[in-house]
Amino acid sequence: MFWLWLLTLGAIFLGFLIDCLLGDPIFPWPHPVVLIGKLISRSEKLLRRIFPKSDRGQFLAGTVMAVFVSLLTAALVFAILFGCWMLHPWVYFAVSSLMCWRIFAAKCLKDEAKKVVGKLGREGLEAGRNQVAMLVGRDTENLTEEQVLKATVETVAENTSDGVIAPLFWMMLGGAVGGFFYKAINTMDSMVGYKNEKYLYFGRFAAKLDDVVNYIPARLSALGMILSAAILGFDPKNAFRIWRRDRRKHASPNSAQTESACAGALHIELGGNASYFGKLYEKPTIGDPDRSIEQDDVARACRLMYGDSVFWLVVFEAVSILILFLSGGFSCL
Repeated sequence: MFWLWLLTLGAIFLGFLIDCLLGDPIFPWPHPVVLIGKLISRSEKLLRRIFPKSDRGQFLAGTVMAVFVSLLTAALVFAILFGCWMLHPWVYFAVSSLMCWRIFAAKCLKDEAKKVVGKLGREGLEAGRNQVAMLVGRDTENLTEEQVLKATVETVAENTSDGVIAPLFWMMLGGAVGGFFYKAINTMDSMVGYKNEKYLYFGRFAAKLDDVVNYIPARLSALGMILSAAILGFDPKNAFRIWRRDRRKHASPNSAQTESACAGALHIELGGNASYFGKLYEKPTIGDPDRSIEQDDVARACRLMYGDSVFWLVVFEAVSILILFLSGGFSCL
């Protein structure tokens, strides 16, 4: 058991390093999240036919889908890794490292955010709108340049938790199995967790489940971002102040946690009204407009994301090694 967990810690660390270096390169085979997405889509079609068309029936269908997809994903990953362990511990380490790499999304998030800035700078506002539309669910056709930049910074801040810290948290609890369990839930939320006519009932359980699995990681992410602000030369005191004041200014219990910390660290204002599917939604602002947002703020938000990620990676790994040491595991060496 000691060697299993020690190799798992190494796989998580190596997976993060590979993600920092390579990100999400193009392979001839699909990304695991694409496969999870296909499972979600097929499960949705099947369950919508089986269950009644009533609100209660669709809620039950969505609940069954959320439980089935998340548990099946975890079970398949467990079976693969168990088989690898039976072959040889180093086979387990290699496959587990590759799996952990595919769970992290730090470099992909940074690259996609930089694409928005690049499009704005080279091709103008319309190109920037089209590029940011690939990152956000809101309507983008009428966004100003400031709103495009705000949406990009918000995406980086929010996904610091969803794309890095939360997967890391669940991997530290259950290795790649825990990471993919989280990833399945998070993917379901992004696909069906909408409050529109189609998904109001079907996607409700998946959305609530996503809130639950992100509850602790979102708050850890915000605290890590505040500490990272001090190390990276931003304003940790203002980050803490804005986080304390604005961390609940979002319909989601988790999204404003990192957005408020980021806004405070950079002295900018995020949030505000947004249009979804042609309908304007009034949303509170997060942070103070101490200065106008600028293109460099996207890179600053990415620096905060990496600082946050490295901080918690080191903390989680150190705590795990300390627990192994205190439990007498190192006596096996």
